[in-house]
Formats: sequence, structure tokens, C-alpha cells
Amino acid sequence: MSEPFDAMMIVDDAGKPKAEFRKLTLAELPDHDVLVEVAYSTLNYKDGLALSGKGRIARRLPMVAGIDIAGTVVESRSPDWKPGDRVVANGWGMSETEWGGYSRFARLKAEWLVALPDAFSLEDAMAIGTAGYTAALCVNALEDWGAIAPRNGEVLVTGAAGGVGSTAISLLSKKGYAVTASTGRPETHDYLSALGASQFVDRASLAEKGGALQKERWMGAVDSVGSTTLANVLAQTVYGGAVAACGLAGGMDLPATVAPHILRSVALLGIDSVMAPKAKRERAWKTLADHLDAAHLKTIARTEPMSALPQLAQDIVAGKIRGRVVIEIA
Repeated sequence: MSEPFDAMMIVDDAGKPKAEFRKLTLAELPDHDVLVEVAYSTLNYKDGLALSGKGRIARRLPMVAGIDIAGTVVESRSPDWKPGDRVVANGWGMSETEWGGYSRFARLKAEWLVALPDAFSLEDAMAIGTAGYTAALCVNALEDWGAIAPRNGEVLVTGAAGGVGSTAISLLSKKGYAVTASTGRPETHDYLSALGASQFVDRASLAEKGGALQKERWMGAVDSVGSTTLANVLAQTVYGGAVAACGLAGGMDLPATVAPHILRSVALLGIDSVMAPKAKRERAWKTLADHLDAAHLKTIARTEPMSALPQLAQDIVAGKIRGRVVIEIA
């Protein structure tokens, strides 16, 4: 392990962040308690922004990019982990304030790690990644709220062909829910149907400004878009329903009124995956192990080498990526 290894880093280039491959040694890694050999990471929209330079994600430089890690513990100063343990890490500021997953080795805080369920390989774990783990957080939150029940109305998933949406559809359909997918790409309908979507809504119809209260349709929803889309979803949710919001691909604003909340008792459930406590993380991964159709992972994800990251980053920001991209680090 004394040999230098490859990492994708964000560095300062005349005052601007720039992504480039560099060689690192173990001595250069942060002094955290657990050393992990990284087998796979992922490509998320946030990763695309960081690598393409189209968003200032890294708050300190230099920074190893990549917000997801799946690997094996090599060394540990923590009693919670031992060499050989298979672990995942999602969020925790990786790629922003903490070095991330695009590196053969990573030193991580013990509390950031979750034991990978036996149901998944390390590659499977990153086919799920932050997006799939976030989808599980959303489904758990909706069920905990009591807003949804199998065979009792429609559940809407926006941004359906993305990573969160794809996994949410697979989880919900496996649990027996009738899932409607919102997408602007008709060519993805066969893909989404195979995951379990039974109906479709054109995303353009949700992106147009609508009334404060609209025809009730959804008993629940998983929204990764935000902005006007989220406002319309809330206005169309049935009395006592709930919407789990986890993304802002359409914008950070929310041009809505309180009408759905105080006249229909609709709940807006905010879902944070970055700093979620360990108990929620472990439950989300158990939900995935128990209910995610393993066959769907091959439909949802494809695996690419770390060398392809520069072009993949451009593609995901341009909306050309469907489902999940696993990044092979070794």
C-alpha cells in the first residue's frame, strides 16, 4: 500500500475549481480512524457539477471528489470496524468539505460507515448509491407518516428516469403500490414500466404554474425536482396525503401556498440524505435489501471506469444520463 494510487481531485486553477487526475499516497489522506479500500463509487448530479466546473461544490481545495463509497476496511482504530468489513458511505460532506470516493483508498470517520447488507455486492451498493438510499429514506418517511398504503391509490414519482426516481419506482412497486411516473422523455417509458410504473405524466404538465388547489390525485409522492413541480404535486395530493421532497433539480424556490396544508392536511416531508443519523441510514439499507428487486439493478445501472469521469460529468449535467452510473475505482 506504499505505492501511489490514482484519485480524481478538484484543485485550484487560477482561482477556479478544476478537475484532474492526480497520484496520492496514504500519508496524504485525512487522519480519520478507518482506512477503506474503495472498490466502487458513483456518478451523481452533484458530482457532475463538481467535475464539470458548472457548480462550485467543493468548499475547500484540493478535494477528492465523489459523494459515495463502497469498499472494504483495511485498517481501523475504531472498535466498530475491523479489516475485511464491507462498508458503504454516503454524503457526510464528501466532495464538499471531506475527501470523497474517487480514490483507491479513503480514510473515513467510523460513524460515517454502514455495514453493507449481505444481499448486495459492492458493485450493487453503488448501483444503489446516494440516489437509491435517498429513495429508501423517502419511502420510509411516507410509510411512517401513514399517508400511503398498498392498493389504495396512486403514488407519484417525479424525475422518474433519474437515480432517485428509478429506485423509488422499483421499491414502491415491489411493495405493492400503484406508481405513476413523471418524465419528459417518452423513450424512457419502457424502462420505467419494467421497473414497475403503471401510468405516466408528462413532466411539462407539472412544470406549468397551476392553482393553489387542484384536482386531488396522489395519496403520496416522491419528488426530486422541487420548484413549480413540487408546488403542483402538493396541490394535487389527496386529503391527508404527503409528499417526500429530496431534490431541487428544477430549482430551489417553492411558488406554492399553504392551501394544501391547511385545507387538505397535506404534509411536506423534507428528506436529507447527507447528514441523516445512522439509524435512518441502516433502516434505509435494510429497506433496500428487503424490497429492491435485484434484477432491476441491472436495468437501473451501468458500470464505467474512473477514467471516463470527465465525459460522464458533462453528460449528467446535460441530462443525458438515465438511471445510475457506477464508477469502478480499482
